[in-house]
Amino acid sequence: MRLFAAVLPPEDVTGQLAAEVARLRRLPGADGLRWTGRPGWHFTLAFYGEVADDLLPALSDRLSRAAHRTAPFELALSGGGQFGHGKALWAGARGDLETLRLLADRAEAAARKAGVPMGEHRRYKAHLTLARSRDVIDVRPYVDLLGDFTGRTWDVTDLALVRSNLPVSGVPGEQPRYEAVARWALGGAG
Repeated sequence: MRLFAAVLPPEDVTGQLAAEVARLRRLPGADGLRWTGRPGWHFTLAFYGEVADDLLPALSDRLSRAAHRTAPFELALSGGGQFGHGKALWAGARGDLETLRLLADRAEAAARKAGVPMGEHRRYKAHLTLARSRDVIDVRPYVDLLGDFTGRTWDVTDLALVRSNLPVSGVPGEQPRYEAVARWALGGAG
């Protein structure tokens, strides 16, 4: 299975972001971006890629421990930025980013200890991908508009293991489908 660990924002939070994205999509040139769908909006903590079935029990056990060791924390969607000179446009976060980063580090360590092959460690940057482009695009107008955006604060109370089902139809614009295959409550969460 193609898997990653993530924080999934609540529906009302993604609803606020959807309204903001609707504004962004009215900007000139927006049709030159491949916009992600609301069902796929998440904060990836650690990307695992294809995980062998025999590694899944150990990975699940270690992610459960990582969640248990991490206290619930507050987060809000806020601002935005880009990677790769406009190849990815994203919404950012504010709140307890230190705990979010700690949870990301623990999700990566859980995979390594479970035997999941991981690439080199990179410092975690909280982002929720909104759009991609194959070409270099000037997304500064989008980033500027996102600079004024802040969603409501919510309590992050769980860690999700998400399966990514890549498009197979070959239909242009088809989005990956995401499915939470497991969720673990954070430390003091009910």
